[in-house]
Amino acid sequence: MIVMTATIERLANHRATGTEQPAAAETTAAKATRYTLAGLRLALGWIFLWAFVDKLFGLGFATPEKNAWINGGSPTKGFLGNAVQGPFADFYKSMAGAAWADWLFMIGLAAIGTALILGIGIRVAAAAGGLLLVLMWTAVLPPENNPFMDDHLIYAGVLAVLALTAAGDTLGLGKLWARIPLVQRLPFLK
Repeated sequence: MIVMTATIERLANHRATGTEQPAAAETTAAKATRYTLAGLRLALGWIFLWAFVDKLFGLGFATPEKNAWINGGSPTKGFLGNAVQGPFADFYKSMAGAAWADWLFMIGLAAIGTALILGIGIRVAAAAGGLLLVLMWTAVLPPENNPFMDDHLIYAGVLAVLALTAAGDTLGLGKLWARIPLVQRLPFLK
C-alpha cells in the first residue's frame, strides 16, 4: 500500500512537472511490516499444511497412526462426530465421516496451506481458510475458554489482513504469480 501511494505521487508529480522523481526509499517500519506479514503468512500456511499432513499420515500429534487417512481413517469423523457442541451440533454430526466431507476438508487444508506458504493465490486462500475457520468455530459454540472469541476467529482475521496487503510478495512467489495473464485478468486470484 505504501509502494502504491508512492507510485501514485510519483506519477502525479511527473504529470505536473514533466519529470519523474525516483521512488521514495522504503522505511524501516514498512520493511518490518512486510516481513512480519510474511512471517504470519508462512506460520498460518504451516498450520493448515501440518493439519493436512498429520491427518493424512497419522503422525501421532493430533491424529494417531491407526486413524490416518491413508490407513482408512476419516479426517472428519473424530472431530465432527465427538467434539462438536452447541446449536449446530446435529448439523455437523450428520457430516462426520462422509467421504465428500473428508475430501473437501483435506483438499482445503492442503490447498490453503500450500498457497499461503508459496505466497500465491492469497486472496482465494484467505477466503477459503477464513470460511473453514469460521465453520470450525461454529462447530464448538460456545468456545471452551471464552464466551465468544477463540483462535479460529483470530486466524480468520489474520487471513483477511494477509489478503488485503499483498503478503505473498515478501518471502513468497506473489510478484511472479501476479504477472500471470490469468491473474492479471482476474485480480481476485492474487
